[in-house]
Amino acid sequence: MKTQTPAQLGAVIRTRRKQLKITQKELAMTCGTGLRFIVDLEKGKPTCQIGKALQVLQAVGLAIEITTSGGNEMP
Repeated sequence: MKTQTPAQLGAVIRTRRKQLKITQKELAMTCGTGLRFIVDLEKGKPTCQIGKALQVLQAVGLAIEITTSGGNEMP
């Protein structure tokens, strides 16, 4: 799945969280972030900290893969 905007990333995280049947508060506690951060991340706030966003992705079993525009994976 190509995710190119903060809003798309937030939607993917929200969908996965709901699949796991956990609340935003539970996710925040698991990741060591505040509830507000989870809410903002799921809404696609573009200024969310990348480090915290990566923690959230890991907590819900998602990962980011970096590729070049041509679709090739970076080493």
